[in-house]
Amino acid sequence: MSTLVALARAQALAAGRAQPITTVRHLHVHDRPLVLIPLAMAGEANAPLAAMAGSAPDQPRLLVVSQPRNRDERFAFFAALAEAVVPYLDSFAGVTEAVPVDRGRDVRHRFVDAPQVWVPNPGGVDFLRLLGRSTRFRRTDGDFPVPASVPRLGQWLTFLASTAEVPGSSLLVNAVQALGGHWATGQSAAEDAHLGSLFAWITEGAAAAREAENGPVAGPATDPSFDNEVLAPLITAADPALTGVLSDLLTPTWERMWKSIELLRGRPAGARVGARWDSDRDAYSAYVEHLIEDGSPQPRRDGAVAAAARLQRLENAAARYAVQRAFDDPLVMAEHRLTGAAFGAVVTLAKADRIDDSGKRPVLRPRIMVATTETVRVEPGANLTSPARPSQKAKVISVTPGPAGTDVVLELSGGMGRKLVAEPGSVPEVGEQLLLTTLSEAYRPGAAFPDPADTPWTHGGPPGSSAEADEQEGDVVGAARGGVDQAAAQLFRG
Repeated sequence: MSTLVALARAQALAAGRAQPITTVRHLHVHDRPLVLIPLAMAGEANAPLAAMAGSAPDQPRLLVVSQPRNRDERFAFFAALAEAVVPYLDSFAGVTEAVPVDRGRDVRHRFVDAPQVWVPNPGGVDFLRLLGRSTRFRRTDGDFPVPASVPRLGQWLTFLASTAEVPGSSLLVNAVQALGGHWATGQSAAEDAHLGSLFAWITEGAAAAREAENGPVAGPATDPSFDNEVLAPLITAADPALTGVLSDLLTPTWERMWKSIELLRGRPAGARVGARWDSDRDAYSAYVEHLIEDGSPQPRRDGAVAAAARLQRLENAAARYAVQRAFDDPLVMAEHRLTGAAFGAVVTLAKADRIDDSGKRPVLRPRIMVATTETVRVEPGANLTSPARPSQKAKVISVTPGPAGTDVVLELSGGMGRKLVAEPGSVPEVGEQLLLTTLSEAYRPGAAFPDPADTPWTHGGPPGSSAEADEQEGDVVGAARGGVDQAAAQLFRG
């Protein structure tokens, strides 16, 4: 927990109401999302009890398994869930747009939109991941066949669960994390996991949150007292009243989910939210292409090389998302200013036409001096970036403390055009307020990983193993990504 979030929590406790910890919204909110609330039976691994799904607040569809231990009923539920979910996911695979790549020398195509699925909490994401694993390998012929929509549902759920691991992705969103990333309450993080309590802290206050704690849970787990006193007798007796009871249980969460979406939609989106959604559309487009051309399910596990590459992609995505949040949001950047990773300053001197001719050819290298009263924890030689000019690098030449503050001399490169004269507005002018930080959105190249065949046999290499086969099976998408993260095209890995 950061210092400012801890302060916001203390203020929320004192005020009895949640406090905002961002000034903008840091995720994409779809105009037509799909809300999916899964409910599982207690004591049974991934045994579905019910689900409420729909893409409109007034059109919930309730699916119920009257006997969760009955295999036939369970797979009938999977088929019904596929009918409710898969058409929505497929509905965006229509109109495409051309995206220039290779500096405009070529184009690729992606869909103009992508789906967005909302679940109440991280437990809902985990449930969908397990549900995908248990259905994507089911056979549609032979012994115990299932409808073709069931394994397709499993593949889609596995893809969505994989994207949920990527920081900044908005294809599969859980409401608890989305709300908690924008407001701080006066209760613990564990208590924030209760959607009803968290939502009440934001909209009504602490007193309403205490009342909401006694209300129905948001799944996928159920309340033990409800299981023993209400659910067990109904399932044992095969009572048709079970459907009405489960509808009453899930409806409050359904309503809160849609209100949460509207609450977040009402906040202005950060400047870089759109670019991250472009990456999500790239991932969706690549996976649809895979389903059309290949259609094979994701492997049960990644091989050693694929796992290492995926881990690196997730680490890079986390670092990039943290920087983008700070660049989009002054309140998030304030935390970095407290730690010395950023400082505000005013330009006092500027030489926009400075040419460096010490190399083989002259290059434009303007210098500016900035003055700040904040603590400066950077040394000469460090590279800084301004969110106002993210493509421009400012190298620290000198840091001179004084009685009234600190003067910092910076040498600029990049973002000024390709001529020896800077483009208008590309060099900060005297009097301009700047925010300078060590954070950077610069591209981070990935490491070179060996071919699976070149790894030891313990890691999937010769003389051949299932791990190697799994890795080869998993490498089914290699779409070019241009300026957008290429790794997103492979996010369907399970």
